[in-house]
Amino acid sequence: MSTKPTTTDLEWTESDRRAVDTARVLAMDSVQKVGNGHPGTAMSLAPAAYVLFQKLMRHDPADAQWTGRDRFILSAGHSSLTLYIQLYLAGYGVELEDLESFRTWGSKTPGHPEYGHTVGVETTTGPLGQGVANAVGMAMAARYERGLYDPEAAPGTSPFDHTIFAIAGDGCLQEGISAEASSLAGHQKLGNLVLLWDDNHISIEGDTETAVSEDTLKRYEAYGWHVQRVEQLPNGDLDPEGLYEALKAARAETGRPSFIAARSIIAWPAPHAQNTEAAHGSALGEEEVAATKKVLGFDPEKSFEVSTDVLAHTREALDRGREARTEWEKTFAAWRTANPERAATFDRVRAGELPAGWEEKLPAFETGKSLATRAASGKVLQALGEVIPELWGGSADLAGSNNTTIDKTSSFLPVGNPLPEADPYGRTVHYGIREHAMGSTMNGIALHGNTRIYGGTFLVFSDYMRPAVRLAALMRVPVTYVWTHDSIGLGEDGPTHQPVEHLSALRAIPGLNIVRPADANETAIAWREILKRHAKGAPHGLALTRQGVPTYEANDDAAKGGYVLFEAEGGAPRVVLIGTGSEVQLAVEARERLQFAGIPTRVVSMPSVEWFEEQDQEYKDSVLPPAVKARVAVEAGIGLTWHRFVGEAGRIVSLEHFGASADGKVLFREFGFTADAVAAAARESLAASAR
Repeated sequence: MSTKPTTTDLEWTESDRRAVDTARVLAMDSVQKVGNGHPGTAMSLAPAAYVLFQKLMRHDPADAQWTGRDRFILSAGHSSLTLYIQLYLAGYGVELEDLESFRTWGSKTPGHPEYGHTVGVETTTGPLGQGVANAVGMAMAARYERGLYDPEAAPGTSPFDHTIFAIAGDGCLQEGISAEASSLAGHQKLGNLVLLWDDNHISIEGDTETAVSEDTLKRYEAYGWHVQRVEQLPNGDLDPEGLYEALKAARAETGRPSFIAARSIIAWPAPHAQNTEAAHGSALGEEEVAATKKVLGFDPEKSFEVSTDVLAHTREALDRGREARTEWEKTFAAWRTANPERAATFDRVRAGELPAGWEEKLPAFETGKSLATRAASGKVLQALGEVIPELWGGSADLAGSNNTTIDKTSSFLPVGNPLPEADPYGRTVHYGIREHAMGSTMNGIALHGNTRIYGGTFLVFSDYMRPAVRLAALMRVPVTYVWTHDSIGLGEDGPTHQPVEHLSALRAIPGLNIVRPADANETAIAWREILKRHAKGAPHGLALTRQGVPTYEANDDAAKGGYVLFEAEGGAPRVVLIGTGSEVQLAVEARERLQFAGIPTRVVSMPSVEWFEEQDQEYKDSVLPPAVKARVAVEAGIGLTWHRFVGEAGRIVSLEHFGASADGKVLFREFGFTADAVAAAARESLAASAR
């Protein structure tokens, strides 16, 4: 560990000091006006955020999506004003009236930063620690991107070299996700990642001594990070020069991720509110705001006071950004000239397009054969990997079960890793047993752009990923989850590993598309559709079987989420059987029994409820005719999903309790998942619909 250097090349003028103090005043006033928010951290972090945005980062406020930019992630998202104020000062399009409307309806400045809502916000942060893992994912994506487009370039010379900066608070580092992600970052030797810890010793319940006594810096040293501490100024404020030099040293350290601890005093320099838990999440009050303005040399009678000189000074970031981007574009143009094929790939990927002829590589599976959908998915990935270089991913230590290894000879591992397949630009990611971090690093990878990412684990362990999955849906980022072992069909591992409520719970997340294919051909069609939907920006979860299931004729209508797999014979359908995943075969067998009894029966396979609901009413009615009231849905999980599809006269063959440890076939029989049970439910529904 090192402390701040004694010399610096930072140019720090009175205008800079006044701009930092202006940021503190704006933080106080924004929270005071709305009556709620988090002023204290934004006040104390103002020097750090200012140094990053005004003195260090390569960014252009006029082009917030510039490929060559550094990224900034505010993991401590409750302190959103830390970011919004710098976006205002630098000229990103956030204006003073946006700060005045902080946390109000329709404003650009919601309570926590939201991706896609405010220009300059790289990710949605709110749940603590998510931003740390997002930053790790962005750093991973930057390395993979470099490997795709410019792998031979010397370190620091590629137009794809940039730095990921993040600020985290005490709460971020207490959340387990940050430990998972930081461990992964250290193992991956992500030298393009810099994490600044706002070590202010305060949480909602008071001094962090209530909950934490570990040596955080030693913990990060143990993870394999480059660690520094920046000492406070004698008055207790953050030291801009020390921060600048530490951040420069961190950026120069390319062999390890960097961790910088900066001891701050929350709400500095408020005379009475500083260093109190109240300053974390409450307005300071009019008297304290006025007193603090006096300390800082501002008029206590004025609110949202920004001098024209300060704004002119900070908006010079637009000129610096334009110059930096112009210089980068020269380097990028030279790269394009020297690498025309890679440049064409970059343009294609940047546009969200897939290579010509990629669909021809999709495998077609022989009907009648029994194959687990997880195995089919693995075959699809390996086939597509040959032609879609931007597609990469792996598993949370379950690749052999998830079938998520896209290339056995190429693992995304840093230089120096002893494994023979180790490659810093490798295709296959080993997330380790870190499902939560996997979910959120995937979000960071997707947000970074220019690649396509997937990750796998057992469906039951989606519980460990749920906060990250929810944020993926909220942000509408195109990540793909390969969740296998999707029901009691996995067998002897028992109820701890058998997902029962998970499908319905995941379908309850707005914007998340769950796809549970019935067979190998539906699995291939599902992957095809997911890849086509990349530009739409929604996350997808594939729920795949461990056990083999029959393979049916491929039907492109599977991409519509629901379709007629087998039509009724002998007249219009009197009953419709709706199946999903491995239970479609039960519906098919039940149809045979019903047809034999003279009951025309239609089987509908519905791999994705969400995709089906997107279709127009005419199509949905053609699949589920409104006149046919007798309906049965069958799925080896709780039945919440299916009530809206079967109606009052319908029946649901579901599992409303936990599983057991036994062979999967035994469990299906003992828990009533049989063709006879589905046929009996159909007869009940027919009787109910006739009343």
